[in-house]
Amino acid sequence: MADITKEVDLNMISAEPDTDGLVWLDVTSAPFELYGHYAVAPFRRLPEEIAEATNNGVKRNNFHTAGVRARFTTDSARIGIRVSMPYVTKYAHMALTGSSSFDLYEDFGSGSRFVSLFKPDVSSVDGFTVINKLSGGKKTRALTLNFPLYSPVDRLEIGIDAGSLLGGGAKYLPVKPIVYYGSSITQGACATRPGLCYQSVITRKLGIDHINLGFSGNARAELPIVNYMADMDMSVFVSDYDHNAPNADYLKDTHRRMYEIIRDKNPDLPYIMLSRPDFIFSEKDSVKRRMIIEDTYRFARENGDKNVYYLDGDGICRGSEENDCTCDGTHPNDTGFAKMADSLGRIILHIMRKGL
Repeated sequence: MADITKEVDLNMISAEPDTDGLVWLDVTSAPFELYGHYAVAPFRRLPEEIAEATNNGVKRNNFHTAGVRARFTTDSARIGIRVSMPYVTKYAHMALTGSSSFDLYEDFGSGSRFVSLFKPDVSSVDGFTVINKLSGGKKTRALTLNFPLYSPVDRLEIGIDAGSLLGGGAKYLPVKPIVYYGSSITQGACATRPGLCYQSVITRKLGIDHINLGFSGNARAELPIVNYMADMDMSVFVSDYDHNAPNADYLKDTHRRMYEIIRDKNPDLPYIMLSRPDFIFSEKDSVKRRMIIEDTYRFARENGDKNVYYLDGDGICRGSEENDCTCDGTHPNDTGFAKMADSLGRIILHIMRKGL
């Protein structure tokens, strides 16, 4: 593995430590590097005016930090987080380790590996503090901290041992981020850790930054958010909102329209269309929805678009583990997300090889 920490300018932190010997630093300050967000304090994924003009669910979920990451390098033997949250999201069908926790990865030149989890107590209501020792003690590591998938974050401080070195994090490939738009599945339900949703897995494998615009129950391709996304600076766009279209007729009215608006502003953008991954062939509604998405894809191809791709969700989990891919019949578990990352990642890798 390449030692990417040698490429980082590390400086000793001299701020005053607390009684436990930790120095606490605001994650929005240098040298920490933030990804996947639109704004901070509080963290948001969209401009507030766009979220408010779209629908009330997007307005609320805009503050959920799915896809937000902090990258940094340090030789500290301990990492702490001190987070302030308006509320700590707790679901019956999703682990608290996914909805409201942070997870930490060590980055190498050829990928990343899981290091630690920072989780709230079940009684937490407005934030929490966790200090974890890292295996291997004091040594220089490039790290990525993934934010919660389904909770808002007003403020985050990262604690490191007094006298430790601190610098910027590993760098993604020098291409624009991938933008994912869609439902609760896109937002990350029901991964057991933030780093296990399919976008995070793809980012670690391919080294490309991403922006998660999954809005649980409320991704309906309304014009305010579609027009906003059409103006985003991105390398690939992924459409995955089948589940949030209220019915098949609504999907028919909006699916091609969104493609045409984004394609008009981005004539050469790789555009991936995804049908629902929990497809059940015997359900007429699932068949009708898949046909609508396929119709948009055929329309694009017949009109000369060579940079449009279709992933049939029906095939993602087929095989020996097809009954083990969701937590509730709809939302992927970690097995389901791994299969989604593999299927979608192969398309994105093909696009990369063609040249982004």
